[in-house]
Amino acid sequence: MTDTRGSAAVLLFRDDLRLSDHQALTAAVQAGHRVTCAFIHDANAPYPPGGARRWWLHHALAALSHQISARGGQLVLRSGSAAKALADLITETGARDVYWSRRYTPDEVAADTALKAELAAQGCTVHSHAGRYLLEPWQVATKAGTPFRVFTPFWRACRERIRATGLGDPLPAPDAIRFTNALPSEVLEGFDLLPASPNWAVGFDPVWQPGEDGAMARLDAFFDEGANGYAEGRDFPAQPHTSRLSPYLQSGNISPRQVWATLERAEMLGQMSGRDAEKFRAELGWRDFAAHLLFHNQNLVDTEFQPKFRAFPWQYDQPALTAWQRGQTGYPIVDAGMRELWQTGYMHNRVRMVVASFLVKHLRIDWRAGRDWFWDTLVDGDLASNAASWQWVAGCGADAAPYFRVFNPMTQAKKFDLGGDYIRQFVPEIAKLPDRYLAAPWEAPADVRSKAGVEIGKTYPAPMVDHATARRAALDAFESLPNQGGGET
Repeated sequence: MTDTRGSAAVLLFRDDLRLSDHQALTAAVQAGHRVTCAFIHDANAPYPPGGARRWWLHHALAALSHQISARGGQLVLRSGSAAKALADLITETGARDVYWSRRYTPDEVAADTALKAELAAQGCTVHSHAGRYLLEPWQVATKAGTPFRVFTPFWRACRERIRATGLGDPLPAPDAIRFTNALPSEVLEGFDLLPASPNWAVGFDPVWQPGEDGAMARLDAFFDEGANGYAEGRDFPAQPHTSRLSPYLQSGNISPRQVWATLERAEMLGQMSGRDAEKFRAELGWRDFAAHLLFHNQNLVDTEFQPKFRAFPWQYDQPALTAWQRGQTGYPIVDAGMRELWQTGYMHNRVRMVVASFLVKHLRIDWRAGRDWFWDTLVDGDLASNAASWQWVAGCGADAAPYFRVFNPMTQAKKFDLGGDYIRQFVPEIAKLPDRYLAAPWEAPADVRSKAGVEIGKTYPAPMVDHATARRAALDAFESLPNQGGGET
């Protein structure tokens, strides 16, 4: 075995902005290296983060830099191409080893493969490690050896593998990291990640604490306050039964293995029932499933998984799209969701399905328009989950909801926002209406609307489409498709 004690190594942070349960960092430390911790901001990388994730990235990097500084080290920030920046770091440190956490989207795999070859040509060894998902996207397959296309058997195979082999215990942050000497570093503000004029993210600060400490605080809060009753409560947007861990997982402020271990402990201590715990595990599994789909279907982000949908007659209506984006559709549950998204960078999962269904079925606007808006506005914007989820709602993806399943926004509001707390929070102009009319304010008698200060078409929009008419038009469009068969060819 090569003796690496005292030799320099570069640890490249990417979507793994934490120190605990960081397998690449632990491996570098255990190998005895002096470590240069680095982050490279490449604005030209495939699928650069949207605006909300850029905000998150700025604050998560600041938190990580503070953690490393507290341990006597430095987070070296560089911008430009990863190949050029890494070559410079290798020259400056004399490193012959580079450590990173693996990435999995097709473009990222291709970029890392090319980068690994360039580093090898410079005499460097790349050590890549897991840490983004419960299992690697290639670790489970059907009995025929092919990738899964349906979630339930995929998750069954994952659970069997986890029971057989385990996930391993989460790793603590290394007790001591031997750092290389200080190096020139760019300033975080130079990355221009924060919005300025206007600062549309002003509502994010009270809601989120990006970084590892914030992730652990959010994890603890969920298991203290919302985990018990998760299986049913997660459908009610005004209740505290969603973990809101997705942006922390997306940026790697926490690992899924850490969440899993906490879940196991909570179930053992009775903080969470077996039913609640298994439902939460399945939600972590959906994240793995989306990654599995994209890893094995490189066109998933842009192209319908089911070929017959590639001929769907989408409508291109910019005013309608803008009304949806601004939460001005006239359907309160849809508008509440879109406003929550704009104000906080997040949207409750049940409401995500409702607003997505409204866009692709009531308005028949291309699911890719919704994908792009979510990518830009969600702090948890994840390439695989975003594409898989939009295709699921649109009916064109793997294991998708049938296209004829059209969410009724009035029914959804009445069923899942019983007291109207969610709608009242984000659609305050109708807050004084009685509960029975909050889902469909245009149905309230004129005197009731007047007393509540609601004037349809003036203080609050009239419904931009009629639900029954829009549903019928969507089904007619679906029935017009040629029968081209099922999944990806």
